[in-house]
Amino acid sequence: MSEYQLPTSVKFTRPIVKSAIRSFFRILSPITIEGKENIPLGKPYILAMNHVSIFDPPFIATFWPEMLEIIAAQTAFERRGQKEILEWYGVIPVHRGEYDRILLDKIFSAIHSGHPLLIAPEGSRSGKVAMQRAKPGVAYIFEKAQVPIIPAGIMGTTRDYWDKAKRGKRPPLTLRIGPEINLPPIVSKGKERRKSRQANADLVMSHIAGLLPDEYHGVYAESAIKPI
Repeated sequence: MSEYQLPTSVKFTRPIVKSAIRSFFRILSPITIEGKENIPLGKPYILAMNHVSIFDPPFIATFWPEMLEIIAAQTAFERRGQKEILEWYGVIPVHRGEYDRILLDKIFSAIHSGHPLLIAPEGSRSGKVAMQRAKPGVAYIFEKAQVPIIPAGIMGTTRDYWDKAKRGKRPPLTLRIGPEINLPPIVSKGKERRKSRQANADLVMSHIAGLLPDEYHGVYAESAIKPI
């Protein structure tokens, strides 16, 4: 596994992008952050969030007290303007549905170098507040990284967020951060291994659901785990 290093240009542009987008959100919305005491500052971990809209990653990344490494679908890089922002921040592109050994090495290298990684277990934005089922593949990352998972619930980034914000309605945005999760080990093989990974991915989503209002629970309505 190669050593993880950010390009020099990203080291310069990332703080600027983070500061600019954070100021942008503060102008548009009142911001509430809950549970900062649950962040294991200075240690590697995976930050797992629900994913309603395009606003989720920039919101959580710019208000997070540490610099997050972020992965995003390659399609997100196809829009002019958005592409440049993603590149300035140093977002890692992912081709959905493809096995990419180089990408996985990069992800694990970042984590093992002490960088927290932001991931959306649903795999893509839902477009509605109700959560979708997690993809089992994310549990492979959880399994191999062997670091704590920090669940985070985001509220307010609905499809109509921008329409409300640009009309000066100041729609509120809330981020709730839960206690770390240590997942049970994957010990099965074959089809049972896939089921075991799906169970772990679902467990993470159940913890995220527990941080959110009922209307956000979606397929995890019966399994939401509220923090103690």
